[in-house]
Amino acid sequence: MQEIVVGRDKEELNRLAADKFVEIAAGSVDDRGRFTVALSGGSTPKALNRLLASEAYRDQVSWERVLFFFGDERNVPCDSEDSNFRMANESLLGPLGISKDQYFRWKTELTDPALAATDYEKVLKNNFESMPPTFDLILLGMGPDGHTASLFPGTTALDEGDRMAVANPVPQMNTTRLTLTYPVINAGRNVAFLVAGEDKADMLSRVLNSDADLHDLREQRHVSRAGARA
Repeated sequence: MQEIVVGRDKEELNRLAADKFVEIAAGSVDDRGRFTVALSGGSTPKALNRLLASEAYRDQVSWERVLFFFGDERNVPCDSEDSNFRMANESLLGPLGISKDQYFRWKTELTDPALAATDYEKVLKNNFESMPPTFDLILLGMGPDGHTASLFPGTTALDEGDRMAVANPVPQMNTTRLTLTYPVINAGRNVAFLVAGEDKADMLSRVLNSDADLHDLREQRHVSRAGARA
C-alpha cells in the first residue's frame, strides 16, 4: 500500500518519520525478535538520526534488537566527511552506544569497489535467511536528479536484476558508488522515501504523477510496483 505523508516543514517530517520508525521497530521485534533497517545518507536522514538518538525517542526502541545496514555508500574511507557510515555513527550509532556487532558498513578500505560490493552481499547472506533479503525498513532519499540510494540516472546498476549489492560507476559525478539494488529495495517490508527541499519538488511530482518511461524515473518504478509503505 502506498502512503504519502506531507510535513509542514523538515522538523515535522522528521518527527513523522521517527514515529513510524518506532512503530515498525516495535512490530518487527514483537513478530520476529529483531528489527532490520537499512540507513540512508544525506542531510534529512542525519536530522532523523539525531532525533531518534534524542531523549524524546531513545527509550522508545529496543536498540539491542536492531541490526543496522546501509543502503549505499560513497567509495571513501569510513572516517571521511563524505562517508555515510561516519554520518550515521556520529549522529545515531555512537550516541546510542550501539554495539559493533549490530551494524554492518561497506568495507570501502578494500582496494576494489567490486570487492566491497561482493563482501556486502556476503554480509546480507549471513544475516538473512532468504534472498533477496527482506528488510523490516529501508530508508531512502531522493536527489534533485531523481536518484535514490546510489542508483543514478543512466548508470548500469539500474537494470541489475540478480545482484543484491554492486559497485555502480557514476560518470556524471566522476566516481563509483556502492549500492543495494532494486531486487533488495522492492523486497523490503517497509520502504520510506524522505524527500525535502524545493529543489526536489519538480522531480518528486514527476515520480508520483508522470506517465513517463519508468526506466528514467527509477523511484516511480519502485512506487508503482511496491509502494512507499512507510
